[in-house]
This record gives sequence, structure tokens and C-alpha cells, in this order.
Amino acid sequence: MEWVRRETIGHGSFSTVSLATTSASSTSFPPLIAVKSSGAVCSAALRNERDVLDDLGDCSEIVRCFGGATTVENGEEVYNLFLEYASGGNLRDRIKNSGEGLPEFEVRRFTRSIVKGLRHVHANGYSHCDVKLENVLVFGDGGVKISDFGLAKRRGETVDEIRGTPLYLAPEAVNRGEFESPADVWALGWCVVEMSSGKTAWCLEEGVGNVMSLMVRIGSGDAPKIPVELSEEGKDFVRRCFVKDPVERWTAQMLLDHPFLAVDHDDGRSSGSLRCGDEDEASVSPRDPFDFPDWYSVNDSVTVCSPVNYSLFSYLVRLPEERISGLVSGNVPDWSVSCDWVNVREVEGSTVV
Repeated sequence: MEWVRRETIGHGSFSTVSLATTSASSTSFPPLIAVKSSGAVCSAALRNERDVLDDLGDCSEIVRCFGGATTVENGEEVYNLFLEYASGGNLRDRIKNSGEGLPEFEVRRFTRSIVKGLRHVHANGYSHCDVKLENVLVFGDGGVKISDFGLAKRRGETVDEIRGTPLYLAPEAVNRGEFESPADVWALGWCVVEMSSGKTAWCLEEGVGNVMSLMVRIGSGDAPKIPVELSEEGKDFVRRCFVKDPVERWTAQMLLDHPFLAVDHDDGRSSGSLRCGDEDEASVSPRDPFDFPDWYSVNDSVTVCSPVNYSLFSYLVRLPEERISGLVSGNVPDWSVSCDWVNVREVEGSTVV
């Protein structure tokens, strides 16, 4: 791939990030890409990131990698990693620039994308080890993707150093040096707190003045206050992430089925639990018992019990709006009539209607 380095757009822990353009002949690559670069002698994190992304393959919630190459610049050998360019920057900068938390429908949408990405990472035998809003990139279509896999590790691989950012470390990471998939879920809880409150998670707490006191608090299993801005569903979601015992902590797969991620409140569509690469759209889910505008409970060919009860039966199959109006009109239904009850589920020893 032929490419030209442009302006610097960011600095990571181990590298500098530049914008780059590709040649018109490079039809397999977008015209704009991000290039992470570091000196070849200290490029272990970048090379690890490339290996991990190659193993993970394509996933719509994980930043794409276009390979890597070594160049010589100003007499120094430089290793370069080619990645998707995110025109919207990262989620942390977006919140910092706005000066406040995000609307909850956006928190839900972004969180669902992060959880889908983590599910793919964990299902392929890796843990990210540095989940935080700085590593969630925002793209031009409003979607977000997980990035920065330089610290990622295989499941069960032992490490001799602290991995990740102290603010987001899980209790088992502080106490026992465990950096497995549950630790990513703990960090996810921090991300939801920050998106909702607009503040770094531990800034909501008193008595956390330095890294050592922070480590003591985390190691004891303390979790930050949950923002009052969050709905009850959101608060419960965060609690599932902040379970001290990593064995009892919810997994990314379990979190995808949590009500907090079940409905996209800006369009009412069900999130479902589609895997990366699934092409089928999630089906539309009703938001309440009467959210069936085109649905009738019984078709026109139904046989009623008797002509006497037809008027009652026809009332039951009218549009939901009409049925509600009837219920509040003051007319009391005749519950003694049994033909209008429909068996919907049978369980051992009883029938649920």
C-alpha cells in the first residue's frame, strides 16, 4: 500500500497517531487512514495490536486493521500500524468537549456497541485489558468501535506487570494480577458511569486523592457512586458490572440481554444479540402490551361461541386504541363469559390464559 503521512492527530501510550492518505491505486484501502507509529525498538505493543486484530478478524464494533510496515524516517527505523480513521475522535474527548454527560439513549446505544465488541473479543480467547472511553472511537455515521489492543492478551496468559489504566482496574487485577475478560466488564461499568455523569468515575467519590489510595479502594472491592442521572435499568446494569467476585460478574454475552440494552430509545428497535458479521437486522420489538398497531388478536374467520356473545367478542378484537377507550368508558366487562379467553401457554398441572 502506498501512503503519505499527514498531520499528527493524537498520541497514545506507546505511539504517535497520524492521519495519512493512500494512493488512488490502493483500491482495497480507504483514502484516509490512521497510522500509529513508534520506534521499531519499542514497537512491541503495536506489533501485538496487529497480531490480535488479525486474529479477531472483521467485527463491526472493532476498529479495522490494514496491516503494518516499517519505514526509515530521519534516520530512525519506525514501525507503522494502519487502522481505520475515526473522524469523530474518541468518546472521552466528546464528553469532555460537551462538558456534561450524554443523553441516556446515546449511553445505551454506545454501550451496546462496546458490549458487542467485547463479546467478540472474549469469544475469540482474548481480553482487551485497557477498556476506557479514550479507546472507543467515534465514526462519521455516529457508530463507535473499540480500539487500542496493544495491551490485549490471550485467555490464561500470565503477565508480570500491571496492564491498563489504574482508574479502570478491577479488584482481581489489583489483588491478584488477573487480567481476564471479567476485568474488561468491570472497566465497562466505569465507561457507563462516565458517559452518564460526564465525569471520570472516581471523581464522583471523596477520599480518593492519589493512585495509592485509589488502589486500596479498588482492591477492597469498592465501586464508585452510580450517577443519579441513570435510569433504574442503567443503575442495575452498572451493578452487574461492579460485582466484586469475577466469577459472579456478568459476562458480555449476559449483558447483551440486559433490559438497559434491549431497546434503542431513539428508534424503538430491539437490539437483539446479533453476533459480529450477522447480516439479519434485529426484529422490531413492542415497547408495551398495546404496541401492535397492525395486529388483531383473532382473524375474521374465527367462529364465535354463540350469536349472543358476538358483540362482546367483536369488542375484544378491535384496535388497541378502541379497546383502551372501552375499558375507561365506565362499561364493566362481563367476565363470566368464558369463550373470549384464549389459552396461550400450558404448564404442568395448570393452564395460563
